[in-house]
Amino acid sequence: MSAPAGGGRLWGRSDQEDYRSRVRGCLLGGAIGDALGAGVEFDSLAEIRAAHGPAGVTDYVPAYGRRGAITDDTQMTLFTVDGLIRAHVRRDTGAWHPPTDLHAAYRRWFNTQRDWGPDERRATDGWLARQEWLYSRRAPGNACLTGLGDAVMGTLEQPKNPDSKGCGTVMRSAPFGLLVGWEPQLVFQLSVECAAQTHGHPTGVLAAGAFSAIVHALVLGDDLDTAVQKALVMLAARPGHEETTAALKQALGAVRQGLPSPERVEALGEGWTAEEALAIGVYCALVAEDMAHGLLLAVNHGGDSDSTGSVCGNLLGALHGETALPPVWLAELEGRAAILELADDFAMEMTQGAALHGPADSSPAWLDRYPRG
Repeated sequence: MSAPAGGGRLWGRSDQEDYRSRVRGCLLGGAIGDALGAGVEFDSLAEIRAAHGPAGVTDYVPAYGRRGAITDDTQMTLFTVDGLIRAHVRRDTGAWHPPTDLHAAYRRWFNTQRDWGPDERRATDGWLARQEWLYSRRAPGNACLTGLGDAVMGTLEQPKNPDSKGCGTVMRSAPFGLLVGWEPQLVFQLSVECAAQTHGHPTGVLAAGAFSAIVHALVLGDDLDTAVQKALVMLAARPGHEETTAALKQALGAVRQGLPSPERVEALGEGWTAEEALAIGVYCALVAEDMAHGLLLAVNHGGDSDSTGSVCGNLLGALHGETALPPVWLAELEGRAAILELADDFAMEMTQGAALHGPADSSPAWLDRYPRG
């Protein structure tokens, strides 16, 4: 993959503060949406209303032994961030192939799903893989597990699980959109290349690329409708785009069909497939009165509530920044400190990476956190 254009962007203080706020908002917002949906992921809308009242879920409900628990959606999103940082650090060596670095990161996530805990002997794994709280199975998708179960990396030419278009591609791909020094087409391309490591169906990879492109436009200051329109233009040039394009257009059309409701969300699908999860997340973000309203709409339906909540949270967080996050949910979110730390590391790498590492001189502490190996 070619190196990104725009790497020489000049960052003023206010630019850095705005960018860091959007990175924090995107990652924490996605995690909050994930946690809101975690306890009802496999319930029908009727079951949700029977258990939680006519309004459905209005707060965290217990999942995996606690309130505010995140799932594999947030786990894999964090390892996407880790892989992107590691790719930029390893570039000092003259090596530049980000899909390889992302594959290594996803393989580190895979190890958290099979190992009891972090192994101190794996010094090259970096700090994220040493976080003990991540070593927990949270209903990971089969395609993600099988796609990463061996050392062979799936590619667009030879993808893993070539018939799968599950939402496991979309729910982990927001961080690609945070690469604001990259051109939009390169963000899209990297996202689809990395999606093919676990899912090979054109809809699975293209929905991930479209999602990353939408986040990218938001972080650069576009409104959500404009961001979606730009993604549709990019999609139109890709073979096999029809399902993803139709899903996004359906989400845009649903905005004009009346007041938002769980039934209107369910008309977009259940969210188990990539294009449906993207459409639901986009629709709920488009009609959201505020972050809480959008997230609750995104999880109160009979489908993959944690993934649609995560996608909606990523979008709203990237659009509005961290100050839009509901404090009561933020305070109880599992792993909040680690997510915040990773978000700040990512923002620092993207804006001040040259001060942290280079071919001749690097911070030992940074290379311990994000090794080149």
